[in-house]
Amino acid sequence: MSPPDAAPTLADAIATLDRRYPPVTAEAWDAVGLVVGDPAQAVRTVLFAVDPTAAVVDEAIAWGADLLVTHHPLLLRGVSSVAATSFKGALVHRLIGAGVALYVAHTNADVAAGGVAEALADAVGLVDLVPLVPAPAEPLDKHVVFVPVADVDPVIDALATAGAGRIGEYSRAAWTATGTGTFTPGTAAHPTTGSTGVAAQVAETRVEMVAPRRLRAAVVAAMRTAHPYEEPAFDVLELAGWDAETGIGRVGRLPDPMTLHEFGTRVAASLPRTAQGVRLAGDLDAMVARVAVVGGSGDSLFDAVRAAEVDAYLTADLRHHPASELRERALFEHDRREQTGLDAASARPLLVDVAHFASEWPWLGRAATGLVADLAARGTTVVTRVSTLRTDPWTARVASSEGIDL
Repeated sequence: MSPPDAAPTLADAIATLDRRYPPVTAEAWDAVGLVVGDPAQAVRTVLFAVDPTAAVVDEAIAWGADLLVTHHPLLLRGVSSVAATSFKGALVHRLIGAGVALYVAHTNADVAAGGVAEALADAVGLVDLVPLVPAPAEPLDKHVVFVPVADVDPVIDALATAGAGRIGEYSRAAWTATGTGTFTPGTAAHPTTGSTGVAAQVAETRVEMVAPRRLRAAVVAAMRTAHPYEEPAFDVLELAGWDAETGIGRVGRLPDPMTLHEFGTRVAASLPRTAQGVRLAGDLDAMVARVAVVGGSGDSLFDAVRAAEVDAYLTADLRHHPASELRERALFEHDRREQTGLDAASARPLLVDVAHFASEWPWLGRAATGLVADLAARGTTVVTRVSTLRTDPWTARVASSEGIDL
């Protein structure tokens, strides 16, 4: 462990961020992780921002940041050059020249526990959160092996070293029970216990440990190496799948239901001011209790939102046609319920549309706090700062009252 108050290396900081926002959970099209920087360099100051714009790079350099962490990638699509003759190449050169590393946590931060979606839900006061689209939990195996009683601990240690027995914050988790094993060695066998052709009975312990399925070969190999028998008796059982506690978006409830207008006002007060503000679709007096949220562009998830049976959906970048069709369908179904005498609350879901930048900004403070805490637990210290530059591209809005009366 590093001395107290020592600065971590960039490699340490990146490993810490990767644990909170695993790169393997990013979408296949995404570009996340370290973009610029020497893993051996010291990191004392970290700036968090939504976008790696020129103004944000200016802020990072002026403040003396060693590391800039952004939500949006600088180089999302493949490039063949980062020459300073392009605006992105120029930013890369400026970062390198100033010794500022750049790290991106994008869709992996969207889905993570404590990530973008949770931060947005918390900011507007939702509780009892669950993923809108849960990610599947990592597939697991259960490894079962029968071991002579005296050799149980070395075998458990070997399985644990290979990655078995990790459950949440616990490691080397195993279940054991003792019984009697019986076998008869063949003429070509080289038994550890017993004699050729003679039935043997041995006090054995049944050991059970779970492990990620991707580690199956390594766990079995470790077991065979540590086991005293020439031919260990073992099973590998594939466990049933289930949903993880992470995933796209979040669904929660308001502790006290409110009207759509009141909820829109709360959203506006909870997020950074932008030229767009907050757009609402639906009856402003309709009551809102159950809400789905997605940080960033969310109109591709309308089917999941409908299936969640929420009163309102808070997201960004809603386009005309998808939003219009969703509302038309909601109104149609509302009218049909009324005609058949069924209970028909206001057409759901109601829509709350905010600026893309504003929907993702609340995560920055949470990410900064998490990095400080995680590195402090390792005996190192960093100072963090959350950029308050509004990187939303829209700079002004002309009120529609200036338009044509229809």
